[in-house]
Amino acid sequence: MESQNEIIESLRKELQRANENVEFLLKKLYGRKTEKTSAINGQLVIEEVALGLFNEAEVAADFTELEPVPFEEPVRRTRSGYKRKAAFKNIPQQDQVYKLEETQRNCPKCGDNLSVVGKKFLRSEIKYIPAEISIVNIYQETYECRKCKKEGLPSIFNPYTPEPVLQHSYATASSVAWTMYQKFVQAVPLYRQEKDWKQMGFPISRATLSNWILKTSEEWLMPVVERLQEELLKEKYLHADETPVQVLNEPGKKNTTKSYMWVYSTSTHANRGIRIFKYATGRAGENASKFLKGFSGFLHTDAFSGYGKVKDIHHCLCWAHVRRYFNDAMPKDTKSQEGALPATGIAYCNQLFDWERKLKDLSPEERKIKRLEKEKPILDAFWSWAETVLTQVLPKSKIGTALQYAINHKEKLQTYLEDGNCVISNNIAENSIKPFTVGRKNWEFCGSPEGAKASACVYTLVETAKANGLNPYKYLEFILSRIPGSNLKTNPKVLNLMMPWDSLIQKTCKAD
Repeated sequence: MESQNEIIESLRKELQRANENVEFLLKKLYGRKTEKTSAINGQLVIEEVALGLFNEAEVAADFTELEPVPFEEPVRRTRSGYKRKAAFKNIPQQDQVYKLEETQRNCPKCGDNLSVVGKKFLRSEIKYIPAEISIVNIYQETYECRKCKKEGLPSIFNPYTPEPVLQHSYATASSVAWTMYQKFVQAVPLYRQEKDWKQMGFPISRATLSNWILKTSEEWLMPVVERLQEELLKEKYLHADETPVQVLNEPGKKNTTKSYMWVYSTSTHANRGIRIFKYATGRAGENASKFLKGFSGFLHTDAFSGYGKVKDIHHCLCWAHVRRYFNDAMPKDTKSQEGALPATGIAYCNQLFDWERKLKDLSPEERKIKRLEKEKPILDAFWSWAETVLTQVLPKSKIGTALQYAINHKEKLQTYLEDGNCVISNNIAENSIKPFTVGRKNWEFCGSPEGAKASACVYTLVETAKANGLNPYKYLEFILSRIPGSNLKTNPKVLNLMMPWDSLIQKTCKAD
């Protein structure tokens, strides 16, 4: 009888875990896509802010929101109290005045001529002008010194002409930069860009567009990325993350095997924003160890064990991941008894994040002191609660997994207390790699290892441009219009002028 009761209890627990997993998967498939939480009157409220793909127009519509006004007067104020005219200050404007024809300028009553006495403003409208392409035929004038010619001296002279981006190609800095911008910023795959080019009157194949990306990345952009990597490794505080990518035609691997895109980033308080993407055939920790060779500062990551291969560092783990585990443990009915423990765990995490927001403007020294004063007691209470509750829940349940995850990584989750420049989460790396994961949904895989390396190269420059307040398209065009023709081997200092914090780049490529 006792054995039978044990079997029944074991089956009950197994059923509970199975139901919990089904509920979790349904929430992942159909539920919210945000981790934002807020506490109202002591209760946890999940903010449903994610928009669907197919009903975005219906969900996002807000008929109370006023459109910005592109003219100076009258200056109106919205319900939020801000002036709306500033939104169009950098956009060219033109006036369209409707007039009576000469034959209609007679008074309908007496027949006398009508005179213009003024004009009345009615409204402003936005006019969209589709993109246009044009062919530029490059000529170079030839000059001759006839005196030198008579004396048998060299007499032919030509003016300086910029080198092409690619030899024997129609490609220009602007066309290649736009192709990269569309693919790596706007996530527009090459087959759709091919259709756009055709509609504009230039039938260019996606294979050619791909060649533009591969060749310019290898010849001109990769040296800039290598220079950025040198600067990154001089920092004391870094972040890292990785995400899978399918790469075809990898030597010795099946096409279905996962490869990985890694990202390494400077931290929130760095003077210079750098984001380096690195393609690797696998997820082994040696990839991070090799890339970070010589780095000995604070490294912020998730709890992936591979980062343990990186030696001589202070390892900071991410509290956003801890909160995510508790979010995953929340049942459908957040007010149920089963929801109390995950809600408590989230509340502890939220207290830490709330204090981080309050302390963000302090100096590193002051922030460290305040963290020990305000956040250390919260951490002590959390660990005490977690260790007590862990003995009361099913070990393999979602809440049991969340508690065990936090306790297993207690030491590294508290590393951020050691230095005021450390941060509480690895969100900066996750946010940097997010555009890659969004783009990956559109193109699904890289066609070759060379394509994966080129993607890593362009993503590096795009995300680094964003981190320094630059327009990614302008930055790519700037590099591609200046590096061809410069001999990097004999004049490597040219690369210093391609850094996103260079004064000319900041002036020329600043985001609007």
